[in-house]
Amino acid sequence: MTEFNTPTLQLAADLIRCKSVTPEDDGCQDLMIQRLQKISFNIEKLRFGDVDNFWAIRGTEGPILAFAGHTDVVPTGPETNWNNPPFAPKIIDGMLHGRGAADMKGSLAAMVVACENFIEKILITMGELHF
Repeated sequence: MTEFNTPTLQLAADLIRCKSVTPEDDGCQDLMIQRLQKISFNIEKLRFGDVDNFWAIRGTEGPILAFAGHTDVVPTGPETNWNNPPFAPKIIDGMLHGRGAADMKGSLAAMVVACENFIEKILITMGELHF
């Protein structure tokens, strides 16, 4: 069994491995976009200055749920000051460690997986739902 034994932990770990120091994204958004497109979200990429962003939209009418987050992290400073490499996710005493685990890659992973679970449950148990 892998250390990252849930879909949320696995995605969070994948996001942490991306060295997404502002303004570089290093593939974080692509990981999320691929997952969201698989569950029928349409993606609108947006660029503000030198920072990439995206909207993920499913359906054509309300209600609307907006979740705002960010994949970038501030510079790590000297990595020798870290107990573990910042972009090498690790579970220590039941907690996920790595750059952005708490702010905010873990939250983004949870939201993406929650969307996947919701869509799977609705489509399997209730049939087609338009939203």
